[in-house]
Order: sequence, then C-alpha cells, then structure tokens
Amino acid sequence: MNRPLFPLFCGLVSWLAVQIAIAIEPFVVEDIRIEGLQRISADTVFSYLPIEVGDEADDDRIADAIKALFRTGFFSDLDISRSGEALVISLVERPSIGRIEFSGNRTIETENLIAALENVGFVEGRVFDPSIFDRVEQEIRRAYFAQGLYSARIESTVTPLERNRVEVGFDISEGIAARIRQINIVGNASFDEDDLLDEFSSISGGFFSIIRSANLYSKSKLAADLEVLRSYYLDRGFVNFNIDSTQVSITPDKKDIYITINLSEGLRYIVRDINLQGDVGDIEEELRALIIVESGDIFSRKEVTESSRLIGERFGNDGYLFANVNAVPILDDETGAVDLDFYIDSGKRVYVRRINFSGNAKTRDEVLRREMRQLEGSWVSTSAIRRSKERVERLDFFDSVEVETVPVPETDDQVDIDFTVSEKSSGNILLGAGFSQSEGAVLSSSITERNFLGTGSRVKFSFDNSEVNRDISLSWLNPYWTIDGISRGFDAYNRRTDASAANLTDYNLDDIGAALNFGIPVSEFTDIRLGLEVKQTDFILGTSPSEEIIRFNQQNGPDFITLLASTSWSRDGRNSWILPTTGSLSRLRAEIALPGGDLTYYKISAQHQHLFPIPGSFVLMIEGEVGYGEGYGDLTSLPLTDNFFVGGLRSVRGFTANTLGPRDSKGDPLGGSLKTVGSAELVIPIPFVEDAGALRVASFFDIGNVYGPDEDFDADMLRYSTGLSALWLSPIGPFTLSLAAPVGEKPDDDTQSFQFTFGTSF
Repeated sequence: MNRPLFPLFCGLVSWLAVQIAIAIEPFVVEDIRIEGLQRISADTVFSYLPIEVGDEADDDRIADAIKALFRTGFFSDLDISRSGEALVISLVERPSIGRIEFSGNRTIETENLIAALENVGFVEGRVFDPSIFDRVEQEIRRAYFAQGLYSARIESTVTPLERNRVEVGFDISEGIAARIRQINIVGNASFDEDDLLDEFSSISGGFFSIIRSANLYSKSKLAADLEVLRSYYLDRGFVNFNIDSTQVSITPDKKDIYITINLSEGLRYIVRDINLQGDVGDIEEELRALIIVESGDIFSRKEVTESSRLIGERFGNDGYLFANVNAVPILDDETGAVDLDFYIDSGKRVYVRRINFSGNAKTRDEVLRREMRQLEGSWVSTSAIRRSKERVERLDFFDSVEVETVPVPETDDQVDIDFTVSEKSSGNILLGAGFSQSEGAVLSSSITERNFLGTGSRVKFSFDNSEVNRDISLSWLNPYWTIDGISRGFDAYNRRTDASAANLTDYNLDDIGAALNFGIPVSEFTDIRLGLEVKQTDFILGTSPSEEIIRFNQQNGPDFITLLASTSWSRDGRNSWILPTTGSLSRLRAEIALPGGDLTYYKISAQHQHLFPIPGSFVLMIEGEVGYGEGYGDLTSLPLTDNFFVGGLRSVRGFTANTLGPRDSKGDPLGGSLKTVGSAELVIPIPFVEDAGALRVASFFDIGNVYGPDEDFDADMLRYSTGLSALWLSPIGPFTLSLAAPVGEKPDDDTQSFQFTFGTSF
C-alpha cells in the first residue's frame, strides 16, 4: 500500500468501526473483556480506555474508546462489541520491530544511525508504526546531509518475522560527497579574505586539496570553522564581532557547495584598565603577575580566558578547588577602550579526605600511593593532583590513568580523590631482530618484569648479539629502596666487543662486570645517581693491529681490572620520555677509575636538551653535549678503550658511525678524549597521518667532532651536516632513518648520506 494513503485508510477503518458501535444500545458495563493481546498487557489497554466497569456505555463513549485505542498506534484493527452486560474489545496488535539492519553505510557508523532513529522513537522492541516511516527515512537523510552527502538514497524493506515481529532494512547508496567550491566572506574590512580562509579546515587549495578531504562539505566542520572565525576576531580585539548569517547553496547536480558568510566586525578595542575584584586578599601582586594581557594590548579573548584559568589554578593550589574567576569586559565605544574586571569568588577551602585506587589488581596500593604529591588530610592542590597523575602514568604499568575529585556527601569542604587505572602487561619475553648500518644484523632476546610481584621493582635478563657486540646482562632495580624514594639497583654483565666491526681500530674486548647503583631524588624533577662498578677486561689484539693498539697492549697487558665510581646529576622537565614536545633535560656526569685497579682515569660530560613548542604543531629541539677524559697516576691519557666517539645516527648524521676525529697509524678511527656535539631539529607536523604521536619527522643541523689527547678544541675541525630525519615507533619495532648532506667534509672523512636502523619483536 502507498504509505501516503495509510492515514486515510486508518481514518476510514475508524469511521466504519464507529458506525458499527452506534448500533449498540446503551447499557451499564459490568465487565470488560480484552481479546487478541500478544505482547501488550491488559493494564496498558485499560490505561488508555476511557470506559470503566460501572460506566454507562453509549454511542459517544464507545466512539471515544475506539479513537483512543487507535491513537496509541499499537493496533492495526479493533472491534468493540457487547456480550450480555460485558464490553468485549477485540484487538489486532501491530508487529514489533525485531531487527533494524543497515547496508551500504560506509561514512556513518551503524551505531550513529541507530542513535539518529531513536530521535523519532524508531528502535528495536517498539511497535512498528508505518505512519512514521517517512520521518524515519528523513532522519537518515538528515544525517547524511550533515556530512555533505546530498545524493544519498535510502531504500527500505519490511520483512515479517516469527512472533508478530518485523525486520526493517535500510539499503543506503551514499553517493559522492559535495565539495566546497567557494566560500565568500562579506563584511571583513580589517582582514583579507584569504587570510581568514587559511584558518578554515573546510577548504584548502593546492596539493593538499587533492590528497586530503579538506574540501568535502560537512555541517559540523563548517560549524567548527565558524567558531574558529569568531575566535580569530575575538582574539584580535573585536569584542562585538558577530556572524549575521550563513547561506549554504548547492548546485542542481548536488556535487558543489557555495557558502556565503555575512559578518559584522564592530570596533577593535584596546585594553585600558585591569582590575581585580572579590577575594583578592594579600596576593594581589602575585595574581596580577598571572594575567597575560596587559594595559595597552589589543583585547584577546584567548589571553583573558587563559588569565582566568591561571588565577583559578592559583587558588586551586591553596585548596580553593571550586574558585570561580569571571572576567567581565567593560566597553567604552567612544574611545575604543575596554576595561577588564576579574571577579574572584574563592569559595570554601577544600580538604582531601581519602585517596582511593581502583583497577590495580596486580599493582599494590603502596606503589601508587608513593607517587602521590597530593596528601590525604591536607587541602587540595590542583597542581599536586596533576603531578600525581603524571607520575603514575610514567610508571608505565597502566594503559590509562583517570582521576576524579568526588565531593564527600553532607559536607561542603571535603573531597575524595579517586584514581582509576587500567593495568597492562608488565612482564614480557622478547625475541628481536633488526639491522643497523653501524652494527649490522642485530639479534636480541630478553625476559623483563617491570612490576615484579606488584612491588614496582624491575627485573631483566637480556641477550644481544650483533657484529659489534655480544652482551649478556642481568639487572634488578628497586625504585623505592627507602620510603624517601632512594632507588637501588644491581647489574651483572658479560660483554664482548669487536671494535673493527664498529669502524674502529683492530682489537676485541671481553668484559665481565658488576655494578651497584643508587638514585637520590633531590626535587620533583631532579635526582642524583651514584654508582660503583668493577669489571675485568680481556684485551685481544686483532689480526692486523696498529702501532697504537700494540703499544696500549704492552703498557697495560692483555687483561686488566677497573674499579669505577660514578655520579650524575640530572633534571628532566620534559613532558614525556618518548618523543617529548616541550620542556628540557639537563645532565652532568662524572666517573673515575679508582686506584686499586689497573687503569686510572676520569671522564666528565655535560648534556642539555631543550624543546620549544611553536604554533602550528612545530617543535624546535636544541641539544648539545660536551665530554672530556684524561688519565692520572700511571696513565697520561684516557685509555683508548674508553675514548669518546662521534659520527652516525646518534651524533653527527651524514658521517659514518664512530669515524670522526683522530686516526691510528693504519688510518682507522681511534676516538678521542674531548667530545663536542650539537644539534638543532625542527619537528614538522604531518597533516595526513592519523597516529602522528608515533611518528616524528624533522629537519636537522648537526655539528661536532672528537679531539685526541694532544689536541685542543679547534672550531675549524668541527664537522657539520644538515638533512631530514624520521623516527617511527611502528607496531613491530622502532624505525629510524636520516638523509643527511655533510657540509665542508674533509677528503679523508667517511660519509654516509643515508643511514637507518630498524628492529622488530615477536
């Protein structure tokens, strides 16, 4: 049956039923019987029926009853008759919606389409009402129109199922999304239209319009762009800016969209006076220092909002968790000036009753609690809570860490802090393979438990084998050896090194050693580390050793013992250990080979890295490292086995690994006792990569060299390179590459423009 005629048909049935009912003589209803119900309860019918037992049933009341029951939409047919003094209501239920199926929907997920149908009450389990079918299809079309798919077609089918149910199917042909061909902005006197459109995500030109879906129309994207346009003006002084209207027109073939935006700029305002009102107390100067905007600046909503946030956070750090800061601009249209009044309502100081943890089935509560910088019983601090969350996340025991402040019932000055964590596997058995141009094929295996028995201690046994190194090691670290956070760790290892395979002079080393290490926290971001290590080294001459190697072997023998004491100071304020984007890292390190061993020497080094976020998702990273070493006692210079080396992916890219600096009598690299390395990288955002957090691409400039014991620093000997680098933390392991061009290389330098490493685990 044609659906537009369905309401007419229902009206005709209702009229006929009423006419039949008119033939019933009035009588007093002593009983009401309902027949034909399957899913709908009798109580539901009685709730809609305007006649009750004891009422007189006449023509009008029976007609009203028929209309009321039809109006529910539950029934496709009904009949009311008299049986003695009883009213008999015979009903035929409409089928219920047993299933709703979609096919052909690629752009919009099925869950989102089902949610759209809920808006018109069309859901599984409800009574199937054909009269709303047009509204149902229109709701689906509206969802596709919002995505710019104006040519979408919907074909619907209704298939009977058992138990008086139906399956409703929607076969969707989405068509091609309409493209935005032009956006016109009307009323922009202060800014060029092209500059404004550069802020839009809905439209772009040139190369990116081909490889991206930037020009595809979407109602939500346009709404977001209009908000970007509003922010653009409000952040540049136009306090009364308004978008008057937006017209969206589509071509007859439904392929192209033309948009016209009409706006009113209003006046541009300059900040005149800044006032603090309310609960300022004796910290007014401190609060004023937090206000970003200054008198004489162009008004910026972004800066005003950020100033309000900083003031609120300052009060939050003193326990006023619910402090409210409201910035009110007062406009002077005659002078174009705006006064800013920050109204501060600190509210009550709030204390922490309890800190609760959930989701940590394996990890002990104490492991989490010792990372807390917010304490129970003290007033709440927003920065302490945030730092506590960061510290728990950096444990790397959890997939997710959520924190919530929950008001304590029947109080207005207490909260509980609830941490909810989702644990991930902390133990793994790793087998790995990879390739490095500096080390050749690499095979590795390890057994690691980063959260041993839920205590937070780390245990690791590893085996690595490459053309350069074969390393077997066992390590254990307790990060909280004492309650104050002093860590203690042990290491034992056996390491064999083929120096010639690492582009060095011709010798082999076989080291067996053990170490004891302590870490002492000085502040939230700073620690000091102390270490003591003893190792025995077998020094093995190669097949064709140089004079320098033979002389070292004669002076120190084929084997020697070294006693190493080390200390380091570091401050790590970066936002992440992996691919950081802001903050800095500073590190100082010193180690000395103590008397009592066969070798006596010392090495000192300093490193600094600083990351500067730049608008547009760029990051500028500057880092440098200086190292120096020298022998003492019987040694007049740093042992060549402990020299510094420069060149390759980890220092000056574009030069072969470890090859810069002094060379021996055979022309092989020896390394040196003075190392200088610097680098500047500009991390470039990648617009069409979804998981950009696992990929970093950068342009770089490297500088550095290493100097021998008889050489002083000479800037003319520094080597330079520039190029592009990429680091991808792929699902099968890290992949690193660089394409570098050495600058001003010398004739005897070993260069390597393309360098890479990759690895995998299984």
